[in-house]
Amino acid sequence: MLRLGLILAILLMPAAAAAVQRDVPAEPGALAAAVREAASGDVLHLAPGRHQGAIVIEKRLTLDGGGAATIDGGGEGSVITVAAPDVVLRGLTIVGSGSSHETIDAGVSLGKKARNAVVEGNRLLGNLYGVDIHGARDARVAGNVIDGRRDHRVNQRGNGVYVWNAPGAVVESNDIRWGRDGIFVNTSRKNVFRNNRFRELRFAVHYMYADDSEVSGNLSVGNDLGYAVMFSKRLRVTGNISLDDREHGIMLNYANSSLVSGNLVRGGENRCAFLYNAHKNRIEGNRFERCRIGIHFTAGSERNALTDNAFIGNRTQVKYVGSRWLEWSDDGRGNHWSDLAAYDVDGDGIADAPYRPNDHMDHILWTQPAAKLLLGAPAVQLVRWAQSAFPALLPGGVIDSSPLMRPVEIPVPDWEAENDR
Repeated sequence: MLRLGLILAILLMPAAAAAVQRDVPAEPGALAAAVREAASGDVLHLAPGRHQGAIVIEKRLTLDGGGAATIDGGGEGSVITVAAPDVVLRGLTIVGSGSSHETIDAGVSLGKKARNAVVEGNRLLGNLYGVDIHGARDARVAGNVIDGRRDHRVNQRGNGVYVWNAPGAVVESNDIRWGRDGIFVNTSRKNVFRNNRFRELRFAVHYMYADDSEVSGNLSVGNDLGYAVMFSKRLRVTGNISLDDREHGIMLNYANSSLVSGNLVRGGENRCAFLYNAHKNRIEGNRFERCRIGIHFTAGSERNALTDNAFIGNRTQVKYVGSRWLEWSDDGRGNHWSDLAAYDVDGDGIADAPYRPNDHMDHILWTQPAAKLLLGAPAVQLVRWAQSAFPALLPGGVIDSSPLMRPVEIPVPDWEAENDR
């Protein structure tokens, strides 16, 4: 046993000796020289102050700024480019990327060779893109503050985190604002985006062709659109919050076979939720509150299950134009509707009468907006009374056969109440 221990110690000695702690002064050229001269596995401790970028890391290194070191790219290209596995960047302020979308100038660029990269606890300020995960597998971007550019129109800015063909990427607990989209993912899979905060953006999370992934526990406040899930399948969109997002809180566009559960959308100027050509999704336990439209359901979306959701105080609870009846209850449980004068004689929590959120006049008003001038006319009121008294006159639409007496409650996280930094 003694001999075996000695052999193991000898074998491990070179690896231990290779991991050197190096101090890097805040002097012109010092950081580039330290990166060039370091051995694989070294830890570079950057002194407080401003360090000259841009740099390319082609070996396994850790750069630690201790929260007081700034790396400035000087306005050209990406500030830090990682082209080696197992690189760690932490405690840095990263500024001064270039402005080219063609080369995707970013605060941190993780290329295909940057497998298992970790970018955590940094401040990425005013770069075109915050972090570009471009082909790097199993990268982790966590606990960063990412402030995008404000000197361009929104559509000409970059994204806080851009994920392209990067399976296994985890983006969590970041605070992202300005820029274009908070997280934009394209042509990827098995990604996790959780517990991030998004403000003053176009989209908080924007999905395109990214299957088998998770969006959970995120907070979107005052963006154009909260969570845009497009051309993807088998996703889990759970426990997210959308507050005062202007267009949509949640949008499913060609999104299929996914779970949308436990989300809160409140106060949108337009739609809480929008489903467009989305099929075989389970939408349950969500709360859609105080939007112009609670949920807009269109373009042949089929075989979706909607149950245990709450529709609270929306001007129009459901907008659905179609000739078919859609049943919005599942296994004897429907949804809660704040405008339903319900009764529950047997006390089982299920209303004793079905709910139909739209009638024929709603369909006319949606397709012919000028008809709003006739809303107060006796003929219109007569049609509405007749349809409520004789449901067989209705042309089709949504029916909830088992409405719930009580709504689901979803609290807003403490993060939303914090003061802006």
